[in-house]
Amino acid sequence: MSGPKVEGLEVLACTVPTDAPESDGTLEWDSTTMVLVEARGGGEKGLGYTYGDVSVGRFITSKLAGVAEGSDALSPPAVWARMQVAIRNAGRPGVGAMAVSAVDVALWDLKAKLLGVPLADALPRFHAEVPIYGSGGFTSYSLKRLQEQLGGWAAAGIPRVKMKVGREPGKDPERVRAVREAIGEGVELMVDANGAYTRKQALYWAEAFAREFGITYLEEPVSSEDREGLRMLRDRGPGGVAIAAGEYEWTLAQLFDLAGCVDILQADVTRCGGITALLRTDGICRGRQIPFSAHCAPAISAHACCAMESLLHLEYFHDHVRVERLLFEGTLQPENGRLRPDPDRSGLGLELRRSEAERYAA
Repeated sequence: MSGPKVEGLEVLACTVPTDAPESDGTLEWDSTTMVLVEARGGGEKGLGYTYGDVSVGRFITSKLAGVAEGSDALSPPAVWARMQVAIRNAGRPGVGAMAVSAVDVALWDLKAKLLGVPLADALPRFHAEVPIYGSGGFTSYSLKRLQEQLGGWAAAGIPRVKMKVGREPGKDPERVRAVREAIGEGVELMVDANGAYTRKQALYWAEAFAREFGITYLEEPVSSEDREGLRMLRDRGPGGVAIAAGEYEWTLAQLFDLAGCVDILQADVTRCGGITALLRTDGICRGRQIPFSAHCAPAISAHACCAMESLLHLEYFHDHVRVERLLFEGTLQPENGRLRPDPDRSGLGLELRRSEAERYAA
């Protein structure tokens, strides 16, 4: 007896302005674009998305819609494999990977809804809930805004927070000191350079941050393309500072390679190939015996990460939290620094606010 089929995909892109100008060590931005996919089948709709350019939506329509349509709605990994074949000549990294990710998430959401269970329970669930860290602290923020944002997360019971560094390194001690004062000594303070440093700069700042402010986590101190530099920092940096990277990796092969260079491997479910690929990343981490930290998209990652034995924590990123709350009903609220999927809502538990989506349509 044949099961339900994927009847079609609908694609929509929304661009939401940031609530203030934002920047990190290497980039400035004033808006966030979400490309949404709805997969129809069996009387249900599955929702998926990625954060990228509007061109991702056109890629989905051009290269992936025909692959998904007519496929078994209960077998997302089989569709994922066929999508990988379909984009071989169009390009897997970048836009291609984000497009596959959005469709894959939509298919998993559809499957969970057809089964009538939360997405976390449609996966090989390992955790009941996932630890988070508050993430923002942009280099464009004033000291007051830095303290308000990160101090607010600490006051709300989130035991770890992360800020951006590296745009103007000489100003960072004052910025990091202000945040440390706002959050107190009992909250873990993490920093992200977004690849802004040279190798020697990164080693210097890792030591300074650890010595003066008790930093325990340094993300992408050098570009993730500098594998040798990451490995050097992992091996020669302060013992109490974990080196993390992975948010810009597009394939499992890249993640496998990077895992040999860092203390903590990251991946973004909306970039690396969706839930199907993220689950396989857990195997990479288990094999390398290193922990995993999920990059952003908390409304998806909270469910997917429940299935990852190697999970350390999930990035509760200011921009994505804001956009997801704006565009969806049913987003999760942190409790004691954790996100727990709602057992009474099937799939991701999200419903699109269509009026808001149309308002911000790109």
